[in-house]
Amino acid sequence: MDSEPLPLLPTTVIGSHAYPGWMWTALDEVEKGNYGRTDERELYDDAVNMAIRDQERAGVDVISDGEMRRWYFVQSFYNRVRGIEREPELRKVGLYGYDSPPRYKAVEKLVAPDGLGIVDEYRYARANTERPIKVTCPGPLTITIHIRPGGVYEDRIEMAWDFAKVINRELKALVEQGVDYIQIDEPSFAVIPGRLDDWIDLYNASVEGVDARLALHICFGNLTSRPRGKRSYAWMFPRMQECRYDELVLEYANREMSEIERWSEWAGDRKLGAGVIDVKSFYVEKPDDVAERIRLAMKHGPPERLVVNPDCGFFQLPRWITYKKLVAMVAGANIVRKELAG
Repeated sequence: MDSEPLPLLPTTVIGSHAYPGWMWTALDEVEKGNYGRTDERELYDDAVNMAIRDQERAGVDVISDGEMRRWYFVQSFYNRVRGIEREPELRKVGLYGYDSPPRYKAVEKLVAPDGLGIVDEYRYARANTERPIKVTCPGPLTITIHIRPGGVYEDRIEMAWDFAKVINRELKALVEQGVDYIQIDEPSFAVIPGRLDDWIDLYNASVEGVDARLALHICFGNLTSRPRGKRSYAWMFPRMQECRYDELVLEYANREMSEIERWSEWAGDRKLGAGVIDVKSFYVEKPDDVAERIRLAMKHGPPERLVVNPDCGFFQLPRWITYKKLVAMVAGANIVRKELAG
């Protein structure tokens, strides 16, 4: 990757880091119009610096920028998309849930003339760490999750094809900047029933001609630490293996490692990014918990093809518990590395 070879059982993250308390307060001020453009840039730069330092201090081998410039996974990308119009929320009262986020509809064909901004995210992160970086990007199906076809498109699939073009350009631009490890996030594969053939074609179109190590992350949703989809991957396979990826990134820890025995069947000779940290729980794993999960995974595949990561991103957790979980993840991986070396 970007620098020295990675160790056996490399540790990484899914993408998002927890917001510190001061960032929530600052974002309230931004919402009120009390921050200028320079203030906002400083805010987000500081947040990325914090996320990078947390991951470095925890000892994570391959880090991200924490997705600190993004908001609720995909919502901030809509600021860069032309052809959408805001619609009323479905529900504003009570606990925030999957029916609470802002909604949009297409009013003309969708374009992102200036890209998704991920290239600029990477440039800043690359200038502020020497660690290898994994860059994350939502897939074309997932990025449309809050947009209705609005009569402009026949359905969500047709709309997603326009995003596939946008994403493909963004990924190729990242490779031109030197990015060699890209993760495509497609929780919509698992949380929204649909046409699997179309999903596979959309994903493959998004990564066509992208010369990088490609990881495909599929989870079951994590809004306010709640899943949305039926928590099984079995129905997707073997068809999902038609996707072009070098690494399959799946969540296991919050499912008590359910379906890990199917690693060889699903990932084949490709790498598996196994979720060994439960981001939907306030329980802080001990290093021995993590080591136990890694050993269980290795019963079904070789350590040379195993990547150690959390189930999902940390956006829905406080910073203090996020850091503790990262430390435990790295310590657990080190326990097993020493066992293998000995």
